[in-house]
Amino acid sequence: MKNLKQTVIKIASASLPTTHGVFNTVIYKSTRDELEHVVLVRGSNFKKPVLVRIHSQCLTGDVFSSLKCDCKDQLTTSLIRIGKAKSGVLIYLNQEGRGIGLGNKIKAYALQEKGVDTVNANNALGLHSDARSYQVAADILKDLKIKTINLLTNNPDKIDQLTQYGITVNKRIPLEVAPNQKNKSYLKTKKDKLGHKLNLV
Repeated sequence: MKNLKQTVIKIASASLPTTHGVFNTVIYKSTRDELEHVVLVRGSNFKKPVLVRIHSQCLTGDVFSSLKCDCKDQLTTSLIRIGKAKSGVLIYLNQEGRGIGLGNKIKAYALQEKGVDTVNANNALGLHSDARSYQVAADILKDLKIKTINLLTNNPDKIDQLTQYGITVNKRIPLEVAPNQKNKSYLKTKKDKLGHKLNLV
């Protein structure tokens, strides 16, 4: 009989050798919305605070190497750090464009080309500046028996939400990468309007 309290279900797993080390790839499905999320697990020593990156999907950055954001650099840096640590978790959440979806993200890009910043572009489309929820990430960590983490992030909201959902953030580890000419204003908006901890812009 299905556990009614179960919010994520592990549906597949396999070894994934990468340039950053060997990870166990686990696919979780959320019972709330049926979305699938990818988790890369490195090692198994999870008794002490675990090094964790919670990364929201960014097709344009992660796959196509867009210069408009810092997503790919953050993803790569996280994998390198977790690989070197030989123990850690990267949760790749299926919530494109800060949760607004790929189509709306590209619509927001079009507005940004006219000089509108990323926050106002989302708002102009009638959408939240940041619609992401990290409850599913907390649920995945709990399923992995991880309660205390060292979190790779610049985003205080991520820490606040994880704490709200029962995960202890022992330490925030900055994940800032050098800006380029294409993403400098985007990063400044994240700092000034979304409260991200950034020092290089």
